[in-house]
Parts: sequence; C-alpha cells; structure tokens
Amino acid sequence: MAKSDDTCILQGPLVFGNVVIGMCGIALTAECIFFVSDPHGLYPLLEATENDDIYAAAWIGIFVGFALFALSILGIVGVIKSNRTLLLVYIILMLITYAFEMASCITAATHRDFLTPNLFLKQMLERYQKSETVNNNDKWMAEGVTKTWDKLMLQNQCCGVRGPSDWQEYMSAFRITHSDADFPWPRNCCVMDAQGSPVNLDGCKLGVPGYYNSNGCYDAISGPMNTHAWGVAWFGFAILCWTVSTKYLSFLFSSLLF
Repeated sequence: MAKSDDTCILQGPLVFGNVVIGMCGIALTAECIFFVSDPHGLYPLLEATENDDIYAAAWIGIFVGFALFALSILGIVGVIKSNRTLLLVYIILMLITYAFEMASCITAATHRDFLTPNLFLKQMLERYQKSETVNNNDKWMAEGVTKTWDKLMLQNQCCGVRGPSDWQEYMSAFRITHSDADFPWPRNCCVMDAQGSPVNLDGCKLGVPGYYNSNGCYDAISGPMNTHAWGVAWFGFAILCWTVSTKYLSFLFSSLLF
C-alpha cells in the first residue's frame, strides 16, 4: 500500500500519541484499582447512603484504562502498517471508549458534591450500633457502619461528624440503647492510652477537655473521598482531551491512505 509524504509526516505524532494514551490507560487503571480497594475503609459509609456511584465511576475507569491500553496498541499497529481497516476499527472503538470515560468523569465530578456532612450525620445516627434491624441487609449495613465509625474515631482521634455534640443534639439508634449519663457519646470518642483504654473515663463522660476528642470526623471522611473523586474525574478529562487530538489525526491519516 503506497503512502504519501503527508502520511509519513503523521506517523510519528500518531505513534507518540498512542504511546501516551497507553501509558495514561495503565495509570488510570492503577488509580481506579487503588480507589475501589478502599484503602481508607470508608466504603461502608457510602454504601449505607445507598449512593456509591463514585465507586461505580472508578469501576468504569478500570475498564476504560484497559481499553485505552489495548486500543493504543491497535492504533500503533494500524499506523505503522498504514492499514486503513485497522485504523477505522481503532477510531470506532475509541469513540465507544470515549463515551464510557466521559460517563465516568461526569459521575465522579458531580457526585463529589453529594458528600455533605448532613449525609454522613443522618447515616451515622440511624445505623451506628443499631440493635433492631429490619432484615439481614439492614443488619449487615448497620454492622459495617458501626465498625467503620469505631475505626475512624480511634484512628483519627475524632468524634461524630461535626463533633461530640452530634450524639447529644439528635436522636439516634445509639441513644436508644445507651443513657446520656453513662454514654454521652461512644467510648471511642475518649482519648485512649497505649493499651486502647480511655485515659480517664469519668473525665470523658463529663466532657473534660483533654479526655475526649472534641473535633469531628467529617474531614477524615470527605478528604480521601474528594481526592479520589477529583483524581478519577480530572485525570479522565485530561485523557479525553488528549484522545480527541489523536483520534482526529488518526481519521486524517486514514483518509490519506488509498
């Protein structure tokens, strides 16, 4: 198959463009796998809200990353061999992949605003140490939320969403089974010693400064989630911008083949 001088000029940029796409695909897959592996253990909190679309966006990102890597190889082979059929298949599949990645980016970007303090407050009050559950799924969610909050408050030395007052200002499943005098807030809100016991339990109950954690946990929740959501969204958008130019050059290159 003959090649014009124009096609020879375009081959170099197209190969380079597809190499970048392949590398970005691997990076996107790695990033999304890290996200869905839930390194901070926060997934039960999102699942309990019945809106975990940010994780769905990451799963789409994993698929898109693999697809971009495979398509970059197909594109390089098609350019080097100057095979118009391969390039047309490459362009069509890239358009489909582009649509999936666009959906992933939009989902991650828009659902970031969904992570408000009131969302996690409502879920914490309803499910933390909930004793009476409707069904097995409700019991499983309540156990997941309880374990996650216990771990979160211990590791980050925080209490509630906005602070310890969350447990006193609002009615909760925790308050139904615990009196305010003995448990104004969960034991994990107390400052712990090296053995994992409250430094001064009575001081913690009375709210004596230094014996209980007065800061809320919202930043410890929203920080990692927002970071991952922005990573999935904006890195995905950057890849989309790059693929647009590469697809255009691929289409131009294929049109010059005869």
